[in-house]
Amino acid sequence: MITHLRGRLIEKNPTYVVIDCNGVGYFVNISLHTFSALPQGEAITIYTHLQIKEDSHTLYGFMDVMEREIFRLLISVSGIGTSTARTMLSSLHPDQIKQAIASNDVATIQGIKGIGAKTAQRVILDLKDKILKVFDLDVNSALQSNTHKEEALSALETLGFARKQSEKVCMQILKEKPDASVEMIIKEALKKL
Repeated sequence: MITHLRGRLIEKNPTYVVIDCNGVGYFVNISLHTFSALPQGEAITIYTHLQIKEDSHTLYGFMDVMEREIFRLLISVSGIGTSTARTMLSSLHPDQIKQAIASNDVATIQGIKGIGAKTAQRVILDLKDKILKVFDLDVNSALQSNTHKEEALSALETLGFARKQSEKVCMQILKEKPDASVEMIIKEALKKL
């Protein structure tokens, strides 16, 4: 029904924004990813998803169509509601979620607060084919990225670094440089650990 809003940014918070469209203020729930991508100026266009329930109409906003599409795919999974999907998009970059699903990376999805092993497996099982089709991903490139991360983690563990801390750093590096080689990931991680 409401697919996007264009107007003035009145209020900006990590979890929501208020957008004035010709005198009407819209309260729009957002993820941390969208919050960090919000422009500094007042004029803004935000893509939305409207959820209608018996007792409420709730708008969710995204800076780009790709993030909205991932959100819609996530809420199509049984057991994933809008707040869990928003938490996922706040914890991981949309590209990381795509890569994790495409490469069967249960650990990455399970690392998100509130997602257990069964839910993570269900997300991958339900969405893998859709993610590959919708975003025209190549399974091999998704697997290669995941392999590089795993090899780098293994090397860092051998060097004596804790896996959980190393994994966070590696994810951050791959977020900035998705096509980083194993050596590049390890070198960057060593600077940050």
